[in-house]
Amino acid sequence: MSASQSHMAGSLDGIRVIDLTRVISGPFCTQILGDHGAEVIKIEPPGRGDVLRVQGNIVNGFSWYFAQFNRNKRSLTLDLRSDEGKAILCRLLEEADVLVENFRPGVMAKMGLDDETLRKRYPRLVVGRINGFGSSGPYRDRPAYDFIAQAMSGFMGVNGPSDGEPMRAAPPISDMVASQNLAFGVCAALVRRERSGQGDIVETALTNGLISMMGYLAAEFFATGQVPARTGNDHPMLYPYGLFKANDGEVAIAPSNDIMVERLLEALDMLHLLEDERFSDNARRMANREALREILTGVTERRSVDEWIEHLNRAGVPCGRVYSLRETFEDPQVQAQHMKIELDQGEFGRVPTTGFPVKMSEAPAAVHHSVPRLGEHSREVLLELGFDEAEVDALHEQGVI
Repeated sequence: MSASQSHMAGSLDGIRVIDLTRVISGPFCTQILGDHGAEVIKIEPPGRGDVLRVQGNIVNGFSWYFAQFNRNKRSLTLDLRSDEGKAILCRLLEEADVLVENFRPGVMAKMGLDDETLRKRYPRLVVGRINGFGSSGPYRDRPAYDFIAQAMSGFMGVNGPSDGEPMRAAPPISDMVASQNLAFGVCAALVRRERSGQGDIVETALTNGLISMMGYLAAEFFATGQVPARTGNDHPMLYPYGLFKANDGEVAIAPSNDIMVERLLEALDMLHLLEDERFSDNARRMANREALREILTGVTERRSVDEWIEHLNRAGVPCGRVYSLRETFEDPQVQAQHMKIELDQGEFGRVPTTGFPVKMSEAPAAVHHSVPRLGEHSREVLLELGFDEAEVDALHEQGVI
């Protein structure tokens, strides 16, 4: 799907966001806000900008990695180490609804914008922040990246094969989850502000976000005191559930309760297995998982992946093929949902990014701005703030912008 720029108002139309974030955690949050209509002004250091501008595959001089997290923003370069730069930031905050930052704790205070000052000077401002571990506690000053968050949240500890080492998830999941949590927190604070007139300070941390996603694994640990074992692609609490060999690949099959298991066994013409005391209920099936796997694989290996997907879906059993990313974006369902869109980046050509996961009927997410060049909107934003052309020229000569 080509994404032409939309002028339809989004749900967050009229909300102004000052974005001090870089890399992934933070930029993904502000992109979500921008997708839903917020005006996002991304502030970057003059000359170099966000480090992602020079990372990943550079196509025609443009980073597609950077594009993945920075559509729907305008770029203002600002030297925040200079007094003039800090003064411009403060002027921006006077007219802003939201400030988002992902510095280490304490950096904003060094700029003269500690929490108390922010509350006092900008009482309606919603401040959103992401860091590694939270701004209190013994690890508050530690540097953190996605890999560290995956390791220390317990997330890696439950992933991977039972006889192998802990396994990280390939996407930067802690960055993405923290960004989504922060986007939700910012929106919740904006709703509250409508009633109270008061802003808020909203914080998410990479590690906390992943801990919150441990779900039933955390529940089972709390209930039993036992650390969950790694089970690879098998479900830790249900069987049969996982990958099964067909004659030309593997099928993901996920019957999540006894009714679904009956449907699966009936579709495999193996309903009699429920009369076998080894497999008569889930606890016994879990205890005899390898024996049941062998029996079921003997059946699933007789047909192709496509045949099983057709047959099992018709029987009401959740199943699917394990896709490569190429297959994902070629899938007709994914295409129907517009989960790959193309941005018109002018001289850099058309740049694909992932689409909008939240669908809204009245105010859908849309591309309002393509990905900005570094400092592309510096002059425009400063003129809107009330600077005149000569003042903007002087700031440029001084290296402030």
